[in-house]
Amino acid sequence: MYDPSYASNNLVSKLRAASIGHDQACFLEDAASGTATSYGAFFARAEQIAKALVARGLQPGDRLAVQAPKTQAMLELYVGTVMAGGVFLPLNTAYTASEVAYFLGDAEPRLLVCDPGRLAELEPIATAAGVGSILTLGPDESGSLTQACDEQTPGFEAVTRQATDLAAILYTSGTTGRSKGAMLSHAALASNSETLKDYWQFTRDDVLIHALPIFHTHGLFVATNVTLMAGSACLFMPSFNAETIMLAMPRATALMGVPTFYVRLLEMPGLAEASANMRLFVSGSAPLLAETHDRWRAITGHAILERYGMTETNMNTSNPYEGERRAGTVGFPLPGVELKVTSPETGESLGIDEIGVIEVRGPNVFSGYWRMPEKTAEELRADGFFITGDLGKIDNQGYVHIVGRGKDLIITGGYNVYPKEIELLIDDLPDVIESAVIGVPHADFGEGVVAVVVAQPNAQLDENQVRQGLADKLARFKQPKRVVIVEALPRNTMGKVQKNLLREQYKDSFSL
Repeated sequence: MYDPSYASNNLVSKLRAASIGHDQACFLEDAASGTATSYGAFFARAEQIAKALVARGLQPGDRLAVQAPKTQAMLELYVGTVMAGGVFLPLNTAYTASEVAYFLGDAEPRLLVCDPGRLAELEPIATAAGVGSILTLGPDESGSLTQACDEQTPGFEAVTRQATDLAAILYTSGTTGRSKGAMLSHAALASNSETLKDYWQFTRDDVLIHALPIFHTHGLFVATNVTLMAGSACLFMPSFNAETIMLAMPRATALMGVPTFYVRLLEMPGLAEASANMRLFVSGSAPLLAETHDRWRAITGHAILERYGMTETNMNTSNPYEGERRAGTVGFPLPGVELKVTSPETGESLGIDEIGVIEVRGPNVFSGYWRMPEKTAEELRADGFFITGDLGKIDNQGYVHIVGRGKDLIITGGYNVYPKEIELLIDDLPDVIESAVIGVPHADFGEGVVAVVVAQPNAQLDENQVRQGLADKLARFKQPKRVVIVEALPRNTMGKVQKNLLREQYKDSFSL
């Protein structure tokens, strides 16, 4: 359907289309309080936010950075920012002030929105970075977004934004320790969500359990956008809680999660009965163990649908909704997405079951890295194929297998961790010569971070000292779950640390 207020804004017009004429339908229900918000009320509030942001100086193309807990207001801010022509830049709530300082300096946002409890530590950082205005996402008080919205009259005509204009920037860590801002256009986000809605058969009859964070592609641009585009309802949870999800399942039809969700739900009694009304379980952001897949199917009768995506591309592949969902694979390329496996040496396409680098091309692919033209040219080919850095293969039936990750990326609990950032900090600690950070299998998190550290001769360095040295410098999910002190790191003839040997040596670090 057509809404003239949103028609000129590429992404927002598509997020709104399914609910036009159904304003009283429930969009969000707070799983704890049971408070429901209709589509009409949600978009009305997003309009007021857009108006408040424009009044604070937000202009088309300006960045708005936000670091705040998962709330309905955070989603309204996302839609309102895009509606106002801005570029939404969500930051992980676990990032320390020093980490936030880098993002503000690099992205140069016009506005920063933060949790009231962090205003004191973030305000001087934002001022130093030249941020024009700071608002809090909390109670109605001076300087809050709530107050700024309440000062606005209802109604807002969405700012014109074309398909190629930026809608969001999401930062993804780099192996050099410098994070990269992936630029995501209106078209990239809209096309991917429309494809997933159709491929996973979401309709107005669906009720999604939303327990994912919303500073991340999975929770924001998959779970939220798909729900909006389908006109579905959403049981909104601040975080994952197995008991709360068990209580919600009889009223729901779908769950999107990371492997940790399913591992922990398998420990809950009554899972088979609770899941009887569900039609779809989706897993991503980290590899799902075949054992978890098989146990889930045996208990619930449902095969978890595993898919493959990343910050720069959103979703690339999916196991079929109808058809065999193969454990250990991420299914087939989504409609409109091209995927090939290439030789890391020559860039030439490889054959069936040959392992190489996965490359993807499609409307879902990002526009490049923010202010990093050389890095963009390295990873985004002139013909539109993005070099993911992931290693994989395609079998003789077309299923895509992810067999490893280039650049030693660690995915723990659904979050990306790059070793180099941690290694640089460890190497700066007293009594440390060098370090190597690896990811090894972890039953709950997919992978656990392990730091292998070489100490100075005769130093009394121990695990606690290393942990304490990192505590206020890294987000909690990046901090090593285990620290091992060794005399030397294994190296090849070229002097390169052999992390493959370390991963093999410490692979059972988290075994029961």
